[in-house]
Amino acid sequence: AFLRNIMSPVKESVIRLMTRLAQQHGAVNLSQGFPNEPPPAKIRLALAHAVLSGNVASDDEESRLSHATEKELADSVLGLLAKCDANGDSATDVLNQYSPPMGRPDSRHAVSEYYRRLYGYDVSVDNLTLTLGATEAVAVALRTVGSPGQKVVIFEPFHELYPSQCGIFYLQPEYVTLRASVTDGTWNYDKEELERAILDSDTKAMILNSPHNPTGKVFNHDELKQIVDLCIQNDVYIITDEIYEHMTYPDENNNPREHILIPRAFPEAAERTLVCNSLGKSGSATGWRLGWCLHPPHLSDLYRGVHDQMVAMAPHPMQYASLAYFTLPSEYFTKELHVRYESRIRMLAATLKQVGFEVVIPQGSYYLFAAYRGVSQLKDLAPMDASMYMIREVGVAVVPGDNFYGKSSDGDNYLRFAACRSLSDITTAIEKLKTKLGASENC
Repeated sequence: AFLRNIMSPVKESVIRLMTRLAQQHGAVNLSQGFPNEPPPAKIRLALAHAVLSGNVASDDEESRLSHATEKELADSVLGLLAKCDANGDSATDVLNQYSPPMGRPDSRHAVSEYYRRLYGYDVSVDNLTLTLGATEAVAVALRTVGSPGQKVVIFEPFHELYPSQCGIFYLQPEYVTLRASVTDGTWNYDKEELERAILDSDTKAMILNSPHNPTGKVFNHDELKQIVDLCIQNDVYIITDEIYEHMTYPDENNNPREHILIPRAFPEAAERTLVCNSLGKSGSATGWRLGWCLHPPHLSDLYRGVHDQMVAMAPHPMQYASLAYFTLPSEYFTKELHVRYESRIRMLAATLKQVGFEVVIPQGSYYLFAAYRGVSQLKDLAPMDASMYMIREVGVAVVPGDNFYGKSSDGDNYLRFAACRSLSDITTAIEKLKTKLGASENC
């Protein structure tokens, strides 16, 4: 009975519900945060090779895929197709079968090299595991460090999976609320509220998502230092969700804003930090379900044991194809991604402000968490009712803000827009917003 009382409700995703409603009503889907543009060609061709061949093409696929041109990879795939037509199926197959539970050795090496190249951070292949997306990476981290009845600190608004996963493992969420400062263009937390939550003797872990979904907050060095110090003082683990790591945008003075990798910036916290990530967002491959976790050495065996029993492994063909992702040019991660999404965010934000929404421009990720009470057509509606109005009458699908809160009622005033869709979709959504919620009605 005690565990049932503390268990957070486990329910179907509201975000994915809004996607189904968008399809049902023919609305532009700005609800669920997945791109609708393809992954880079090289990683798609690598996946095609894995599925068609079932075998590696060399003794060093990491190097081969890094140096091969798209044409060379495409020609190789065409050759495999011709061979299948001529000779039937290959006699042997490796890449469509089970891999080691922790992931292919060469793919784990590619992850390690990725962190060395982009962050100057060395991580052993023995202390990282390939997972079924970042979703499983976080779930396994919670099960690895937490025991039933213990507390997990979560900033709200939050991604809905965090409290649900806590519920699955009989962990108790403890919320710390981020609040918007429109004049400063920031989202901030109360330091005393954070201290109370972390210093609670029942607290065992904290989930930290930066860049943050849905607010776009990028936690700065001083904030992370405070979090790290509090967690060390109270023997609390830090579980990071870093899937938007490459989507950070310049500040008001056009100075670059960088994502901070905690175990590199704060080596004293490395032994209590589990870094969870995925290629889904940065690689536009959310359906591949290929993620990873960097875990401290003393947790490696337990983490891998939980992972093995939960899912056995990440999809093997995707593991192989990730070799092409991790060896993409550094410029793809450091220069291309943030430019792609920043322009769409600013276009959509300008229109939302024009029709009456209150918007804090995000520092990172690709969402707009917008207050809607200034929009005359929506101002008297509850969040789900406002979302349904947006779908049915405006033709733009969003997510109700209260879905992202567990303690505060602040979510009653917000809707979340995902600006990761194609430029065509963003442009269509903008036209619908202007037409149906025209600025003249909200002046």
